[in-house]
Amino acid sequence: MDGFAGSLDDSISAASTSDVQDRLSALELRVQQQEDEITVLKAALADVLRRLAISEDHVASVRKSAPSKGQPSLREAISMSCITNGSTGSRKTSHSSSVSVARKETFSSAAKSGTEKKKEKPPGQKEKKEESHSNDQNPQTQASPSPQPSSQTLQTHRQTQESKSSAPSKSIKKSLTAEKPHSAWESADDSRNKLLRVASTSKLISKVAKNADKHKDVIVSQAKMSTREKNSQEGEYIKMFMRGRPITMFIPSDVENYDDIRTELPPEKLKLEWVYGYRGRDCRANVYLLPTGEIVYFIASVVVLFNYEERTQRHYLGHTDCVKCLAVHPDKIRIATGQLAGVDKDGRPLQPHVRVWDSVSLVTLQVIGLGTFERGVGCLDFSKADSGTHLCVIDDSNEHMLTVWDWQRKSKIAEIKTTNEVVLAVEFHPTDANTIITCGKSHIFFWTWSGNSLSRKQGIFGKYEKPKFVQCLAFLGNGDVLTGDSGGIILIWGKTTVESTPGKGPKGVYQISKQIKAHDGSVFTLCQMRNGMLLTGGGKDRKIVLWDHDLNPEREIEVPDQYGTIRAVAEGKADQFLVGTSRNFVLRGTFDDGFLVEVQGHTDELWGLASHPFKDLFLTCAQDRQVCMWNSVDHTLEWTRLLDEPGHCADFHPSGAVVAIGTHSGRWFVLDAETRDLVSIHTDGNEQLSVMRYSVDGTLLAVGSHDNFIYLYVVTENGRKYSRYGKCTGHSSYITHLDWSPDNKYIMSNSGDYEILYWDIPSGCKLIRNRSDCKDIDWTTYTCVLGFQVFGVWPEGSDGTDINALVRSHNRKVIAVADDFCKVHLFQYPCSKPKAPSHKYSAHSSHVTNVSFTHSDGHLISTGGKDMSIIQWKLVEKVTLPQNDIVVDIGATKVPVPASENAVQSPAPLPQPFNEMNQNESVTGSSPASLESNLEQSAEASEEQSEEQSEGSSLDPAEPGYEEPSNETSEEHSESTVTEEQADNSPVS
Repeated sequence: MDGFAGSLDDSISAASTSDVQDRLSALELRVQQQEDEITVLKAALADVLRRLAISEDHVASVRKSAPSKGQPSLREAISMSCITNGSTGSRKTSHSSSVSVARKETFSSAAKSGTEKKKEKPPGQKEKKEESHSNDQNPQTQASPSPQPSSQTLQTHRQTQESKSSAPSKSIKKSLTAEKPHSAWESADDSRNKLLRVASTSKLISKVAKNADKHKDVIVSQAKMSTREKNSQEGEYIKMFMRGRPITMFIPSDVENYDDIRTELPPEKLKLEWVYGYRGRDCRANVYLLPTGEIVYFIASVVVLFNYEERTQRHYLGHTDCVKCLAVHPDKIRIATGQLAGVDKDGRPLQPHVRVWDSVSLVTLQVIGLGTFERGVGCLDFSKADSGTHLCVIDDSNEHMLTVWDWQRKSKIAEIKTTNEVVLAVEFHPTDANTIITCGKSHIFFWTWSGNSLSRKQGIFGKYEKPKFVQCLAFLGNGDVLTGDSGGIILIWGKTTVESTPGKGPKGVYQISKQIKAHDGSVFTLCQMRNGMLLTGGGKDRKIVLWDHDLNPEREIEVPDQYGTIRAVAEGKADQFLVGTSRNFVLRGTFDDGFLVEVQGHTDELWGLASHPFKDLFLTCAQDRQVCMWNSVDHTLEWTRLLDEPGHCADFHPSGAVVAIGTHSGRWFVLDAETRDLVSIHTDGNEQLSVMRYSVDGTLLAVGSHDNFIYLYVVTENGRKYSRYGKCTGHSSYITHLDWSPDNKYIMSNSGDYEILYWDIPSGCKLIRNRSDCKDIDWTTYTCVLGFQVFGVWPEGSDGTDINALVRSHNRKVIAVADDFCKVHLFQYPCSKPKAPSHKYSAHSSHVTNVSFTHSDGHLISTGGKDMSIIQWKLVEKVTLPQNDIVVDIGATKVPVPASENAVQSPAPLPQPFNEMNQNESVTGSSPASLESNLEQSAEASEEQSEEQSEGSSLDPAEPGYEEPSNETSEEHSESTVTEEQADNSPVS
């Protein structure tokens, strides 16, 4: 699991904990499946209610042409596909006998398709959309000789298409079922189909027809009048499906021909500039000072090298998931970091491993343990007696396997099970090259390593009280071992020279020679100083104590309570020392002068983010109840304030004077942005608030809630006075995102069941029934994740929860997207074609919860959820390159690369010079970028699943005339052709 948080319950073994966790995971999966089914049912019901409401407005026309209710089903298409309505001119459709026949045929095809599905699809398999199949069939539809086919023609075409597609669909599904891991949707799909068959056919006819047609091709129908035909003509629209729910988006009037729209990679790229935060809450011994004057520590999947004097950061970006432990080589230059197991967006495991890298050049030297470690890497250490040739690693499996590696040769020398109890530390003896020591829950083991075998001697406590946990290790100059334990005791273990009985193990046994009471509470960390003295850090008493050569206490200092308990202590420059704490602070201090804060961050899940309208400031709020104002130029904390409740969303008033913060309980606070004083408190409902949004002139505030309502307030006195104006009622699920129009008249909103609704505010916050009326509104901001201008950002096969946040830049050139797979994407704006290409960046190790551009569009801020990190990216314009190209051959892909760029790369043996662009970027989508994708994806054959870490060469193949194959094909190709050595090129920042 995620590390160790101090006081562990010793009544639960690691094995039983694992069983409990497995059972919890199974229960969570069942709950998720049930929630999914409920969501689908709600969505279906909401759709029926909406159709009924519309039909009531036109009772007369509905009576004359009752069967027309089934007509929308003729325009349904497979999930995430697009339909253009009205692309070849308008036509008038008879609503009489031909439609009736169509309905009958739709019934029969639905029944037929249902039985075929039962035969073809084993229970629990998820249907996968097959774009290429639909594209193969599309020309037949488009080449229809009559521009005005009757309903019978359409239905006949459907039947023929069904017979053609039923055979290949079987194999298509077999080959694609493993590609998307969202098994939670399997039972939901089946349940939905069953429910729809049972439900009233007259009410849900279009839904049944849609499910029946899932295997058919995209149907490009002629323009039709809807059931609202007497009110208005809808015009052209695009329809996509998510979880079986249709989402209709009307094409703006200024789009003359939808087919002419092209989506390309944006010229802008992101470069990682700064990482805010530190992971101290559940880690230990993870702060060190390097000879370069940099503090090395980690958060999320980034290892940070921070020079506190020059206020600069460098970043090692090789990891694909949470970094959990860190060890520095005896030469103080090379560093080993271990990570947890993860899962990529397609459900493939990202295996836990150790990366050894150079802290000067940031080049990956070796990747160790792919396929060996389970769950994660718990702790590791370089050997000292042989100048760091070997590396020992303890993994997070139930048996906590100890492995010894010749890391330069990447060869595993020895492996053995240690214990089922938690192991907290492993270290090589500094003078005895054959001794390794491990400690943890109620044990200390002394291992003798000989060749490829390891033999164990258990430390005997004898007359001394056996502690619940042996927390940390250190060594005296004479070779004695020091241990700190949960009882606040330091024990000194000396090696005896007693001859062992033959066959009973090696000579020499470690026994306790002395006991020292060091701290109230646990001794959490021991640090041997260069001058031979010792620093100890206490847990409960938060004290750092300096011990002389005879282990007598000499100096002590207490870490202030607001920083939390001590997790790591390291020697700094001169008489300074560094401290990592449980509240994610890195402190620098001395016994005389106290502490300075060097690094700080949030301590719980992070969702709220807002950028100042005209200053280089941004605000974050999290479940730790902290509100933090950050300076994006100085990379410092301006101020922080503790709220009464966890914050979830925020927005600045356009004047910049105040900021509104929504919480989990329905209360929202307005704080003065300068003084952090409380200006106002209000409550709307008793559920979580998900979005706060001021209008462009600051006269109105919209508050989106999980109670399905949007609350409107009139704002006066420069954001200091609020009076309720009304509320928008009509969503059938919780509000997720909303945006204002420039004239303050309209709001566009999204909800948890993928609705796009529009609201007329001056008319009393009324729902606009005819959504096509809003297709030409130029929204002040664009944060809604569903809409014509942005729907291309959604990945194929998405379940609707894959994108957490979206924001359009102020200059309207790019869209930044925060997804559920730890990635930040950069798309071109507008993004109105499916499967649009994007630049993709990794640094987070948890779902990315929010993104926001700074006021000048110079930087993008992204926030991680469980990893609690805040990452600042710099927007970099891609330089226009000369036309004389040189073809570079990598794997099987030949791509033109500019000669100038190639000339820069060739003399450089290391990727360090290529820091102009972010080295953890990859490019996805059907775009001219397969080489970049190749360089950033790791080899499936070597099982290294790091697809973002390897843009060491910054090659850019996006040149005219180069065609990349389809998205899926290029990704598979790149994974199979990139070697591990290429993937290991320095992922630096």
